[in-house]
Amino acid sequence: MKSIERLPYCVGLTGGIGSGKTTAANLFRHLGVPVYIADDEAKKLIDTDPNIRENILLHFGSESYTSQGLNRPFMAREVFSNPEKLKVLNSLTHPAVKEHFKNWITAQKALFVIKEAAILFEAGTYNDCDFVISIVAPENIRIERVQKRSDLSVEEIKSRIARQWADKQRIQLSDYVVLNDGKHSLIKQILHIYEDIIRRTNPGSRPIYH
Repeated sequence: MKSIERLPYCVGLTGGIGSGKTTAANLFRHLGVPVYIADDEAKKLIDTDPNIRENILLHFGSESYTSQGLNRPFMAREVFSNPEKLKVLNSLTHPAVKEHFKNWITAQKALFVIKEAAILFEAGTYNDCDFVISIVAPENIRIERVQKRSDLSVEEIKSRIARQWADKQRIQLSDYVVLNDGKHSLIKQILHIYEDIIRRTNPGSRPIYH
């Protein structure tokens, strides 16, 4: 007789650069929720997947890789100044990340998991999530946060913000919205969402997979 298993619910977690989505993801991790950081896994796959490497070399040339892996400074200059090239890079990596996540979530035993992805909406992968959480923050605060952790100029940060969805767009398609402005408690907001998802994800209502 086949065993019956229930896949965990997938909760997408997203937000613009500097919004604090990774901090929010870590809070869920502290609550015992398995967390998948899509950008981190994409970076690993870009360095280790021979098919991705071959296609990136084909589209971006020999400078795209060094002996240590992806030439990230070169690729950043290429894609962040050219939206079309960014689309090409995403098209080369997203299918592999999607397959990797599928295998990962199948191995999880939790009631739900968090999938943290910067471009969850832009890539359309929010459609694969049962719930979506958006982390939002004022632009000036986001810029300050990014400046503290990187060498990007204000102009470069604003350019990256402009290429992502606006917070008002994310809010319209989100089940939960977290205001991470330093004034409202991030921990309290995340805990409230955690408790609500637990309440809503009654195991008896989850489709079963054979």
